[in-house]
Amino acid sequence: MRPDSFAEFAAHRAARLSIALDTVALDATAARLRVSGAPDLLDAFEMAMSLGPADCLVREVDRNDNN
Repeated sequence: MRPDSFAEFAAHRAARLSIALDTVALDATAARLRVSGAPDLLDAFEMAMSLGPADCLVREVDRNDNN
């Protein structure tokens, strides 16, 4: 994964959906993001992130609705 590309992709999608985004951890192998907003928009963000940017392979999305 290219961390810079992934971070830019996540920030752009969060802005388009008007949800808050906090990058907790990000490196060449994994990303941990904290988002908040309307539940339907969070679902849309999860879907967008599962597709990922063209130069990053997203193999798994784990979701924790508590934090």
